[in-house]
Amino acid sequence: MVGTFGRALEVRGIPSQPDRLSADVEGDIVDEDGVMALRAIRIRYRVALPAGKREEAERALRFHERGCPLANTLKGSVEITYTADFEETRDLAPAG
Repeated sequence: MVGTFGRALEVRGIPSQPDRLSADVEGDIVDEDGVMALRAIRIRYRVALPAGKREEAERALRFHERGCPLANTLKGSVEITYTADFEETRDLAPAG
């Protein structure tokens, strides 16, 4: 999902590399009758934004899951939630 979110940022003129996008990811693995199963994934993105790009970044966050192959594969069996901390940084130039 991080790669899909990074691409969604890039197409909106927001650079995601190098070191402008990172994420902390946690998951819940449960024992279901002796078989381990992944049931939840929580993602917290951290994004350094060029000034004035917050609205575009928030839109990328809202829509990136629908274009993510992993999220689409896990839909219905694993709960995926995500949040983002956006920090506008005046010294970053937009992508492109």
